[in-house]
Amino acid sequence: MTPSRTLATAAAGLAAAAAVAAPASAAPGASSDGGLDRYYSQHVTWKACTLGPDDEVGRSLDEAGARCADVTVPLDYARPDGRTIKIAISRLAASDRGHRIGTMLINGGGPGPSIDMPPYMRDLMGKAGPRYDLVGMDPRALGRSAGVDCGWPSATWVRSAGETRRSFQRSVAFARDLAARCAKTSGAELPYISTRNIARDMDIVRGALGERKISYNGASYGTYLGSVYATMFPGRLDRTVLDSSVDPRRWGPGLLAGTEGANDRALAGWAAWTAKRNATYGLGATRAGVLATVRDVLRASARKPLQVGRYRVDDTALAFVPFDYLGTDEDSQRAVLADAFRVFKQATALPAEPTKDLDEELAFLLTGADSRYGSGQSAIICGDAAAPRDPEAYWRAVQSHRKESPVFGPLAHGVNPCAFWPARPEEPLTRVGGPLPALMVAATGDTRTIYPGSLALHRLLPGSRMITLKGADVHAPYQRGYRNDCVTGQVNEYLLTGQLPAHDLTCAPEG
Repeated sequence: MTPSRTLATAAAGLAAAAAVAAPASAAPGASSDGGLDRYYSQHVTWKACTLGPDDEVGRSLDEAGARCADVTVPLDYARPDGRTIKIAISRLAASDRGHRIGTMLINGGGPGPSIDMPPYMRDLMGKAGPRYDLVGMDPRALGRSAGVDCGWPSATWVRSAGETRRSFQRSVAFARDLAARCAKTSGAELPYISTRNIARDMDIVRGALGERKISYNGASYGTYLGSVYATMFPGRLDRTVLDSSVDPRRWGPGLLAGTEGANDRALAGWAAWTAKRNATYGLGATRAGVLATVRDVLRASARKPLQVGRYRVDDTALAFVPFDYLGTDEDSQRAVLADAFRVFKQATALPAEPTKDLDEELAFLLTGADSRYGSGQSAIICGDAAAPRDPEAYWRAVQSHRKESPVFGPLAHGVNPCAFWPARPEEPLTRVGGPLPALMVAATGDTRTIYPGSLALHRLLPGSRMITLKGADVHAPYQRGYRNDCVTGQVNEYLLTGQLPAHDLTCAPEG
């Protein structure tokens, strides 16, 4: 999963959870269990999506012909008569009503907001797009769905442990501060923010829309949410696409551990690409030379933060930049990363000015402009599973992986705010599994939800089929719109016909 915009198992539930997950009754979308009837049978009022003059997301939805609504759900499903919250959804109604297939819920991963996705997905889905009512939903704690904002000085909780013990201590102080801010601003809501409750919200949305079943298209974290939903509410998913899957047995605060190898390989691929363009970027004429420049820049930022425009970038923050930009091996993204390191290299000697892309990246990383994104994302991850509380455990893990992966080992195994989170998970993780005729997509070089994770979920879901994109370093190839006609064509044919391939398939890279 991609923590910046788009970032990735226990007993099947307590008695209250089992009641909530009971099969639907005869009426479409209704449930007679757990005191939730009024939520399942509520009337959905559609309205314009634009909330104000600066609401670009709402304006783009309105221009595409979508409508928006709020669906009421309990904050605490164990107390359905208590406090409620609003879950924001958008719907782009099927334009081919005579051949309408049904409703499809979309989740773009993160965890992050997804209310903006229906127009984009319609274009991506080819002939199948106009035949679905496409619904985007902001998960609780994110976007318009009771969004959590802890007043963070960053939009992401991800930091590297850096190059030195002093750097690690800075990363610990950063994580501790993030958790303390959430305890102060959102402590009352945190116990009820989890993937299991988001899955329950999804089912109420399904019921409120009057659907016995919904189709589902999820990427990255969205694959985890989709598989949890399928386990908690069996039989309620129709056509299902899971794009770059999370291994549900590894979901939680340590979700980045194990990704360093894939990122190292992707970084090496980028370095070889950049070396061929040394006349443009000046980072080295060989792959080894470019990688040495990356290490030199990181070491320099550990000694003294680099002055890049209005930002001071130290080694705990700088390592996030290649991690973020290695989500795809497309030339356009590789060029953005090469430009970023060209600027960083200049900044090791004198203050340098960022490119437009780098300025946006550093604003995301080093200012509170998108505090809501990171706050809500961490609330879900920390609310799903507990993390080790002793900072020294993280230091030992970093040290054990530093030699093998000097850039990404300290990032993948570093401390995060879940180590200091004020609320403990209310429920165990879901033990995902059971028949689900889903179509899965996975790239062998995925740097976020690594390929073995997709294989693991594939084994847990009998009846699923998987398309493997070989030789590509890309995360969420279908939803990203990665150029591969084999992947896109197979997924769209399934969405159009409902027929899974007879067996797993392999697609070769293009160009």
